[in-house]
Amino acid sequence: MCCSQQLTEKDLQPLTTLPDYLDRIKGMRFFDPHVHMTSRTTDDYQAMADAGIMAIIEPAFWLGQPRTGVDTFRDYFSSLIGWERFRASQFGIRHYCTIGLNSKEANNEKLAEAVMEILPLFIYKEGVVGVGEIGFDDQTPAEEKYYRAQLELAKEANLPVQIHTPHRDKKQGTQRSMDIAIEHGLDPRMVIVDHNNEETVKEVLDRGFWAAFTIYPFTKMGNERMVEVVKQYGSERIMINSAADWGISDPLAVPKTAALMHESGIDLNDIHLVTYRNAITAFAQSGQINEADFERVKQIDQREKFNGSTVLRGGQQPRIDKNAIIIR
Repeated sequence: MCCSQQLTEKDLQPLTTLPDYLDRIKGMRFFDPHVHMTSRTTDDYQAMADAGIMAIIEPAFWLGQPRTGVDTFRDYFSSLIGWERFRASQFGIRHYCTIGLNSKEANNEKLAEAVMEILPLFIYKEGVVGVGEIGFDDQTPAEEKYYRAQLELAKEANLPVQIHTPHRDKKQGTQRSMDIAIEHGLDPRMVIVDHNNEETVKEVLDRGFWAAFTIYPFTKMGNERMVEVVKQYGSERIMINSAADWGISDPLAVPKTAALMHESGIDLNDIHLVTYRNAITAFAQSGQINEADFERVKQIDQREKFNGSTVLRGGQQPRIDKNAIIIR
């Protein structure tokens, strides 16, 4: 649980510059269990590795506009277990994913039926640590239908479930998501309820589920609010993520929040649980996560190829000095 630390006046200075922030988290290890790296650049991967992010989970989600055919899902799922996993490894980060039909696109029932047919081809693949992110968006009958169907897939595969809770009517949607999961016989310890806020966290924890919080500007949680949540509820079954995607978001949200927690006097063990250990414990129930792989992936040769392609383009050489001003 949380406890106060003896901090000097210097320690309590605001974190205003990048060096201060990096110094605060030096030596810490982080796991971001929800980040959409397909939408991010290789520079983001490099910055994440430099900040101590060892591993990530990339949930399947929508791309900003509706997909028009099942083959677009097939290619997307293939990229999550293929190219994106390789790309992360080229920056020393272990990449996992969750696979599922997202709630927003579940409302296209003709397409949703076709996606449900191919999901079993992917959820058993190496690196897939859960079914997700699934749940509710507008809380329609179609969303419920395919949420229930995917809960059954997760049960059959013995995989954790990663739940997307809605932006609108969040408390009702969160309660409904948990009710349905229990109705389908899922152990709450196999269910990660994501995008929580102050309104939902108590019930999620009281019912035995994992409570994940997304540090995402304006629409979900700010990290100052997250500090207060940890101070109130402690670190048991709580984890944070960035959910960084193609919108205004920050793939460094987890280490930045760790720095703010440290500055705020939260115990280092609680920070470790919330920003690293709890996510591993929850998703390792898939049988797919081995921490030794976090170190093995650090052996990087950016000349390596995946299906004939490298992360280097047009004769590029691996960037050795990331602080250099000159870009060649």
